[in-house]
Amino acid sequence: MFRKMRRIKQLLSMEETEAVMKRCTHGVLACFGDEDYPYAVPLSYVYFNGKIYFHSAKAGHKIDAIMKNPKVSFSVIDEDTVVSEEYTTYFRSVIAFGKARITEGDEYLDAFKALVKKYSGDQPEESKQNEINKCNQAYIIAIDIDHITGKESIEYVRIKSNSSK
Repeated sequence: MFRKMRRIKQLLSMEETEAVMKRCTHGVLACFGDEDYPYAVPLSYVYFNGKIYFHSAKAGHKIDAIMKNPKVSFSVIDEDTVVSEEYTTYFRSVIAFGKARITEGDEYLDAFKALVKKYSGDQPEESKQNEINKCNQAYIIAIDIDHITGKESIEYVRIKSNSSK
């Protein structure tokens, strides 16, 4: 169902792919928008328990699109260094495909805590818990991943292989 990567030498291992997902802070959610136009929106997320989680207002273009068709893709760019003398960029990125849904119960609370931890790690625990307790105007959306791949520029592949010799 999902295409195989054409440049297989640039494929990141699952371990490296998950490391990218854990360290990045922003990604782009793509879904079917109004009148089936693509709708891609940058957002903050957390990769937690093998899923992608983000918060969303309870009304708006993003939630309308997800409710209409839960199939989405999500991409992150971990590295993108312009190398002008080579007319290229050295990059590392991940793309995931899956189905988005509104979380509930313990999953909602656990994902919300993971988001708060990622984006306010240095704040006092009491302050973090207060933010979670008072927020009732947002959904926490999960993307159940059906397929995920990481890719890096061939230059990074060469650098890694030379350093392991």
